[in-house]
Amino acid sequence: MEPKQLREISIGELNQKRGELKEEIFHLKLRRATSRLENPMKLREAKRDLARVETVLRERALRQREG
Repeated sequence: MEPKQLREISIGELNQKRGELKEEIFHLKLRRATSRLENPMKLREAKRDLARVETVLRERALRQREG
């Protein structure tokens, strides 16, 4: 997901997305451990998406604190 798209989403939706991504990462790690992960790049993409969501949430928290 693009950072530009994430900045347009509300904080509640971002928190929900973060929860979904954490759950997805957990399941992907479990599949990797049992050698059932077909596409290892999915785990990498999910981690990067989670980092993007957390970055946008952090930016908004800092903006609220300043202003």
